[in-house]
Amino acid sequence: MGDSAYSFSLTTFSRTGKLLQIEYALNAVANGRTSLGICAKDGVVIATDKKFSSSLVDTDGVNKVETINKHTGFVYSGVGPDYRVLVKKARKSSQAYYRMYREDQPVSQLVKETAGVMQEYTQSGGVRPFGVSVLVAGMDGDGTPKLYQVDPSGSYFGWKATAIGKNYVNAKNFLEKRYQEDIELEDAIHTALLTLREGFEGEMDSKNIEVGVMSGGSFKLLTPEQIQDYLDEVN
Repeated sequence: MGDSAYSFSLTTFSRTGKLLQIEYALNAVANGRTSLGICAKDGVVIATDKKFSSSLVDTDGVNKVETINKHTGFVYSGVGPDYRVLVKKARKSSQAYYRMYREDQPVSQLVKETAGVMQEYTQSGGVRPFGVSVLVAGMDGDGTPKLYQVDPSGSYFGWKATAIGKNYVNAKNFLEKRYQEDIELEDAIHTALLTLREGFEGEMDSKNIEVGVMSGGSFKLLTPEQIQDYLDEVN
């Protein structure tokens, strides 16, 4: 009996020790638009391609970079509706933490809780794994900028710089060549835009990408005007 006999079961390991539904969820991530993150010494930048197949789509109502709390933001590649569920749960978790301790939840704890939610969906009957990988930019309790990746299996990793989604291999190779340990946030933003442009289909402008920045203890989305200024600088 080959692995295909186990492909419809989430809770049963195949003979080779795989949960094939998780591998299929990772395929959904790999088919998504490219997203990337870079952790600088004074902040974190996350950026994503949000180009749509039709020019008739109202892009103002679509957000891929989301603010979770004052100093934490998410971006994803994969299935959008699944991402909305994770964003909602993360915001509730962050608010519950604030109500109890009167301070923002450290990003490492928020990542662990999000990973726990995703892991629960890999061993429960009647559900499927989340079809997204999430990059998390934030600040830990000691003020250190952090970048994490959370996968459909519930595993999570800290990164200096990484990419997910379509063309992630080339994007990671580009980041490996460009990344430096002492990189500053402004240079990281430029590097993020250059990396996105490497695999971008068509012309990249301020309306078909999103950029979020964590600096000075707060997370914010760059406006289209700010993004355009950075694009002009790297061109």
